[in-house]
Amino acid sequence: MEETKEQLDQPPPANITVQGDADIDYNWLEEQTHNALCFLHRDYSDVSIRIVTDEEMSQLHVKHSGVEGTTDVLTFDYSRDKNSLHADIAVCIDVADIEATKRGHALQNELLLYIVHGILHCCGFDDHNEEAHELMHKEEDRVLSAIGVGAVWSSET
Repeated sequence: MEETKEQLDQPPPANITVQGDADIDYNWLEEQTHNALCFLHRDYSDVSIRIVTDEEMSQLHVKHSGVEGTTDVLTFDYSRDKNSLHADIAVCIDVADIEATKRGHALQNELLLYIVHGILHCCGFDDHNEEAHELMHKEEDRVLSAIGVGAVWSSET
């Protein structure tokens, strides 16, 4: 069967789910996550994102990292090659709400920042020292700007 030009121009399939109990636009988060994955050339990705509370995140943080207390995002990377991404990502709505209010932007954008942060961890980025931290956050803003959301991290100033 021959593919049409329209089929060839379509982005690769991705399975992205965003779930939680918060009153937010899950469809928008899924769409923007898909856009970020396409921009990063992560073909045939499978990403499950769960929006959790401080309580849930604290439990996950202890269980999987051995660290007490909440955090913004935890990423579980199951990828096997460099062209696709298979991951579970937990993002904390309570941390995002505080940060979005403090930094003066929408909660949705802060949540998307955390999702992109998790995706970038799967792409090999890290933020465990000052130089890597700065590089990772510049890449977050580059991705978010490229997909039309705009810089979120650098708006902190």
